[in-house]
Amino acid sequence: ENVLAESRMMIPDCRKRLESALADLKGTLAELEESGEKEGPDVDDARSTIADVEKVFESGDA
Repeated sequence: ENVLAESRMMIPDCRKRLESALADLKGTLAELEESGEKEGPDVDDARSTIADVEKVFESGDA
């Protein structure tokens, strides 16, 4: 029971960290796009990661 309770307390913290990381990634991607770097494997990975995380948030799983 204690492990379950501790795990439940960790979920809001993990979501908050994920939201913060998502905001940072979006900001970095915006800076890259403003500087003219709109293509490349890193930019594609960033866009893909943003889309994946936003899907998780929309589904309510996070």
